[in-house]
Amino acid sequence: MDFSQLIQERKSIRGYLNKPVAREVIEEIIEVAKWAPSSMNTQPWHVHVVTGQVLDKIRHGNSDNMVKGVPPKRDFPMKEHYEGVHRKRQVDIAVQLFDAMGIERDDKARRTDWVMRGFRQFDAPVSLVLTYDKYLEPAAISQFDLGAFSHAIVLAAWERGLGCVINGQGIMQSSVVREHAGIPDDQSIMICIAMGYPDPDFVANHVKSVREPNTSFVRYVGFDE
Repeated sequence: MDFSQLIQERKSIRGYLNKPVAREVIEEIIEVAKWAPSSMNTQPWHVHVVTGQVLDKIRHGNSDNMVKGVPPKRDFPMKEHYEGVHRKRQVDIAVQLFDAMGIERDDKARRTDWVMRGFRQFDAPVSLVLTYDKYLEPAAISQFDLGAFSHAIVLAAWERGLGCVINGQGIMQSSVVREHAGIPDDQSIMICIAMGYPDPDFVANHVKSVREPNTSFVRYVGFDE
């Protein structure tokens, strides 16, 4: 497919088939994605590709900590609670997903289960943990580069029939991820990407988020009227 079709058709996948992803396919995806834009060609990313028992240990550790009430601890500060229009958009996609799954507003058990799926990295067979060197802190530009790299990964995966979801919940307990994935202390964990073959029977996979019209966020300056 051409790029316009690829970027518009891709969507976040939150339910996966119990089917392994070949290392060769992941290598091919990364080989393509590494050509994402990078500030001054610094290429600040490291990728830790995790599967099997190691990923299961991370899932268990994340979930266990959250159930016990261990506060989330990321490797870098971020805003945990959105407000205003950003909160509204967050709620809107949650409503779409809950409607698709048939999860009622007062169904606390199923809502909790949905949240825990995120800490389990949606039970995907593969997780790509993206990190950068700590000495780059304050790392806003490096984090920007990892964002571009993440986008390239999910597009390259989609082109090959694989689904992904860029998953902040999966690294909220960064010490768990660091321990089991063997991530060096001199790297900061930025994000993880759950990856696998989409389950066509998982109804949330058919949910497509919406985007705002350009007029709500674009200004043209200096153009002839």
